Parts: sequence; C-alpha cells; structure tokens
Amino acid sequence: MEKSMYNSLPAVPRSRREFLQALAAAGTATLMMGEPRLANANVQVIAPPAKADSCILLWMAGGMAGPETFDPKRYQPFEIGLPVEKVMSTFPTIDTSVDGLKICQGLENVAQVMDRATLMRSVVLPDLGDILHSRHQYHWHTGYVPPQTVAAPHIGAWIARMLGPRNPVIPPFINIGQRLEGFGEAEEVKAFTTGGFFGSEFGPFNLPYPEDATLAVRPPKGMSAGRFTNRYKQFKELVAASPQAEYASDYQQESMIRSIDSAYRLLNSEHKSAFDLSLAPRREFEQYDTGRFGRGCLLARRLVEAGARFVEVTTEYIPFYHWDTHENGHTTAKRMKEEVDRPIAQLIIDLENRGLLDRTLVIVASEFSRDMIMEGKPGSTAKDQSRAAADVLGEMKHYGLHRHFTGASSVVMFGGGVKKGFVYGETADERPCIVTKNPVSLTDLHATIMTAMGISPKTMFEIERRPFYVTEDGKGQSVNDIFA
Repeated sequence: MEKSMYNSLPAVPRSRREFLQALAAAGTATLMMGEPRLANANVQVIAPPAKADSCILLWMAGGMAGPETFDPKRYQPFEIGLPVEKVMSTFPTIDTSVDGLKICQGLENVAQVMDRATLMRSVVLPDLGDILHSRHQYHWHTGYVPPQTVAAPHIGAWIARMLGPRNPVIPPFINIGQRLEGFGEAEEVKAFTTGGFFGSEFGPFNLPYPEDATLAVRPPKGMSAGRFTNRYKQFKELVAASPQAEYASDYQQESMIRSIDSAYRLLNSEHKSAFDLSLAPRREFEQYDTGRFGRGCLLARRLVEAGARFVEVTTEYIPFYHWDTHENGHTTAKRMKEEVDRPIAQLIIDLENRGLLDRTLVIVASEFSRDMIMEGKPGSTAKDQSRAAADVLGEMKHYGLHRHFTGASSVVMFGGGVKKGFVYGETADERPCIVTKNPVSLTDLHATIMTAMGISPKTMFEIERRPFYVTEDGKGQSVNDIFA
C-alpha cells in the first residue's frame, strides 16, 4: 500500500493527548477529501429488506453494569466487613412480563415491556488497552477503533446517508442530551459525534437540552424575518469565503452549505412544532419528566412521529458522573435507574399505541459493563481506575460495580422486526461473568442494526481510492436469530 501521512498515526493511543492528536489529524485529512463514492468492492451488495424505518438509540453513557440492570447475578446486600469478591449484583431480581425472565430491581416499568423486547446478554467488546471511555464510545458509535485515517461517520450518519430523510424538513440524524463543551474528554466525544467523511449535511442536529429544543428551530428573539433571511444569506457567503475553506474540498464546502439550507427550511416549516415540548399535554410530559434523559425520550418520540430517521438520546457522558461509577456504584445506579426506567417504558408504550413500534428500532446500550473487582476482562492489563478500591466493604461508597468490564455487555432492542420476549446469549453465573453462549461482536451488532434498517453490512464507500465499510472491513454478520 502506498505510504501516506496516515502511517505516522499511533495505532493505540496510550493517553488522552495522543488520542486527541490522532483524531485532529484524521479530521483535518477528512476536510481535504473529495466526495465519498459508493462502491461494491467487487462483491455483490444486496440491501436486505428493511424491518424498520427509524432508529432510536438510548445511550447509557459511561458504562451501564449488566449485573445491575439486565443480566442479574447473585445478589448480596450491603454489609460492613463483607469481602468485595462476594459482591456480584447489588440489587435483587424482579419478575418481568416474560415468564422466567428476571432483571434487576429499579427497572419495574421496563420489566413490564420486556415482552416487546429482545435482550442480548452476550455482546463482547474488545480490550482497547488502557480504558478511555471516549475510545470505547468512538468504537461503539462508529464501528471502528480510533484513530482512523479519516473521520469515521457516526452510525446515525451512515443511516442518514444511506436512507436519506423520511421527512425532507426534519434532520435525519438528531443527537439529544449530550453537551459538547465544558467537560473532560469533550473533544474526544466531538470526534465521533459527526457526519465524518460524509460531510456536515449528514452530521447530527445537536440538542443538549431537550426542553430548549424549540430555540434551535426559530430565529433569535427580537429578530425580524427579513433580517434573519438576510443574515442567513450572509452566513452562507461567509462559509464559502472563510479561511478554513481553502483547506476543505469542494464537496465538504458544498455539504456545509447544504446543511445550512436544510436548517433554514426547518426554521420556516410548521414541522418545527415537533421540537416544542411545551405543546405536549401536561400528563404526557409528566410521564416522561424524570430529568433531562426522560424529556429527551419524549422529544425523540415526537421527532420520530414527525419523520426523523435516527435519534440518539443519551444520559450524557461526563467523566465520573452518571453511569461512570468509579465509586458509590450502587447509589449511583439506583439514581440512574430512577431517571431511565419510566421514560424508556413510556417511549415503547407510546410508539406501540401510535402504531410506530413495529417500524422503529429502539436500542438500549452502553460502551461496556462493570464488575466489582475486574478491570477490562480476564487477562487484561488495563489500569485499574476505581476510586473505591477495597478488599472488604468498609463504607457505602465501596458497594456497587465500579470497574470497567468488557467481557460481556447487555443490549436491549424493541420493535424493528426483533422477536418479542426473546433472550439471546448467556454469561457465566460466577465471576468472571464472561459470555458462555452466542457471543456477539460489536461488528456483528452493527451488522444486525444495519440489516434491520435495510442496509447491507458490506456497504462500502471509496474515500480517496481507499475502501471504508459500514461494518469494519465489511465483515459484520447480522445476528438473524433475533428477528421474528
């Protein structure tokens, strides 16, 4: 293969600084690239029949522990002096609407809609060295381990590019709940929250605060329509004449302008009312209103009704907050379940009542799971990042699963053609709780999602005469056993 500037990129960044440097290099290279060309790489690519028209990804950012949520193990209540090696689940089990299927306490509402779900307990994630959440989140969202020679598109950008908008006015890829400024690893999170080499028009419409989403689809307060139109025209001219334009290809510049045109159309459309949560009936709003994530689920439902193609709603990744439990694991998991339980269940019920669930794939997932004593997976050399390291329980902060675990992870899917009340895969009952039946790689998980959406896992684009596949190297195999 010809030598290029990319050969100098480190294969495995060992620090946040190296990660950022590599991503910045890839991003700059992408801006200079021309239009990506759909190709078949000498294989016949046949799109599977679509089982879903829309996709909602409910992202449990920070590492949702399977044994505390959807894959319960032996329960051990808190007791001072208890050896931590005896602690596997810190919540007792509860029954679900599926005979014989149990999940963890705190998910009582989700338990009642599991008869609409396929629960995959056997997703196996790679050990990427020292575990950086942003690296694993980049991998999950793009299907590729960073750094890459180009900016890899987010899974939402792939779906937007391949399927196009369902409603030409509604952005096909919408990201709800994640702030991209003002916290550690923000730049890394930005790196995968993009359209990648597809360009700005397929990137996310970011709405960090769902209750303020309507502000993103109307002119600034006090600005007349005529003045706003004039500013819109001037902004387009500014983009074309900016100093950065000389470093961007014609395609990337045109993509930016098309994204501006799309935003302008939305601001002048009656469909923008879908972004306004104040228009939801009060009782409906209260059913979702457990916090920013809950309001995001309501907004996602309204946007899918209006024609959004892909929506991600996140509990938000901020280091050492939310699902990123390095101490006080039990207490934090209890709080997080209070935030996500009712909105997830209500979203499924509402989509079903509106006749949308069958054609909407809803996914609940996280970058990896957690364990009480193991970092990474068996044999891993990853550095232990726990803030509550102890051999015995001495105080409440020690109680809970606060180490990263990549040996198994749970993913829940609703609608989109998946089987109802179905469990796929198993994990060991005793530590290490690795997958013991039907392992699913992230590549195959992506292939499964793409198959549900009617996109071949072998889909490939040529980027500067180099192949780039929707699943890594086009090798993803859909787990067809989960489809009805």
